[in-house]
Amino acid sequence: MIIGLTGGIASGKSTVVEMIKDASYKVIDADQLVHDLQAQGGRLYLALLDWLGEEILLPNGELNRSKLGQLIFSNEEMRHQSAEIQGTIIREELAVQRDYLAKKEDIFFMDIPLLIENGYQDWFDQIWLVAVSPEVQRQRLMKRNHLSPEEADLRIASQMSLEEKVPYASLIIDNNGSLDDLKEQVKSAINGLTSSS
Repeated sequence: MIIGLTGGIASGKSTVVEMIKDASYKVIDADQLVHDLQAQGGRLYLALLDWLGEEILLPNGELNRSKLGQLIFSNEEMRHQSAEIQGTIIREELAVQRDYLAKKEDIFFMDIPLLIENGYQDWFDQIWLVAVSPEVQRQRLMKRNHLSPEEADLRIASQMSLEEKVPYASLIIDNNGSLDDLKEQVKSAINGLTSSS
């Protein structure tokens, strides 16, 4: 059984992932994969360099992530092009990891922030959605990424809204409450897996 995990930016998905790992389940992390592919010499690094040129590099040759983020989030066209260039490579690499784990694990998770936006739904037996209210999301994002309210709003607006994601979810994990609330929900969701498998 493969479970997709998703949620908006700053929804607390990473915290949920840690809880799932603590319960001894394997999680493929799409963000980490992207990070690795964007490291110097990686497939995404080379593709981005080819597209945007050397101005996106730091003096040491690594990607200047904040500059890259500003460029890509600056307008719709750049976002689409980035999604197209990076999306294909990411999908191929994720498929390799998925197929590898599927041979070894009965149940595992894939943490993909843009799972629904990028059409990964048919990869999964279940989709778990970590949900927060827009206000909580905005506050957390500003605090976490040191963004102005405007910058935070831009990033949130660049993603599909929570309401649009809900119909795809087999399970909604509400993260508006305390950490203990969250732990309880995740624990009961995981217990549900073991009892049904």
